[in-house]
Amino acid sequence: MAYFSRGQDAIERSGKILAEIMCALLLLGFAIAFFGWLGGAVAFLILEGGLLAVEYVLPSDDGDAAAVVR
Repeated sequence: MAYFSRGQDAIERSGKILAEIMCALLLLGFAIAFFGWLGGAVAFLILEGGLLAVEYVLPSDDGDAAAVVR
């Protein structure tokens, strides 16, 4: 599945990347605050891996139905 849909222009794509980076930094900060440096890094990797997996499985706006068996 493509990360960007066909209808997005450069501003929307840049905004999406910036939002992803800011959310990842926020999650990393919370993970370190709650679990310490080592536990926070592990929790962050597990959480981001799960979020990326969910984003990959969800269908896109272009009608691409990833994870749908026909």
